[in-house]
Amino acid sequence: MSNIELKKLPQHIAFIIDGNGRWAKSRGLPRTLGHKAGFETLKKITKECFYNYKIPIVSIYAFSTENWNRPQKEIDYLIDLFEDYTSEKFVKDYPGVKLNVMGDYTKFPDRVVRNVEACMETTKDNKLIFNLGINYSGQDELVYAINGIINDGHKSVTREVVEEYLYTAGQPPVDFCVRTSGEYRLSNFMLWQLAYAELYFPKVKWPGFNRKHLKDSLIEYQSRDRRFGSIKE
Repeated sequence: MSNIELKKLPQHIAFIIDGNGRWAKSRGLPRTLGHKAGFETLKKITKECFYNYKIPIVSIYAFSTENWNRPQKEIDYLIDLFEDYTSEKFVKDYPGVKLNVMGDYTKFPDRVVRNVEACMETTKDNKLIFNLGINYSGQDELVYAINGIINDGHKSVTREVVEEYLYTAGQPPVDFCVRTSGEYRLSNFMLWQLAYAELYFPKVKWPGFNRKHLKDSLIEYQSRDRRFGSIKE
């Protein structure tokens, strides 16, 4: 298969954007410039998903709860990138896209919190969905959902109830998850939503992930036989 079948594209695609620092190091650059390049790739690839391939939901793992253990200089640089990314430019860069932040973004500085909340409010009625994971943990998301269920007094719990309390409430599960840089881990990302997702691990580091890599990824997705536990005769 060498061409994309538009009717067989994922409806929800997720990216674990790994390898920014190693990409920079291999070029003799500071890790911060790797993150800068990674954010440029983020814009390019997410726009390609939304506007070229018409994929309605894109989820990104940008900053985990464990990433606070990085050097402070690197954290500060990432915070500046988040502030810029969720500014008014988001609305201009992503027409028709709703920003939905996954994770406890209130742990970031007030200027980031203000941007995030203003951007989510401005875009809340848009149909396309950009799930941005910052200060995110899949395990913490499940704890967050469980506490919400308890606080609302549910007497019994079903899968449907749990899904109502996730950061992705009302959204379909992830169909396809791409993790760059050749690492074979989920690293605590969207554990519930990825239950039946197809996984793909290209070796290219995230800043080098281009439109051809995206197309190759989608062709790989279309080659998979998704049975969801059943048997196809």
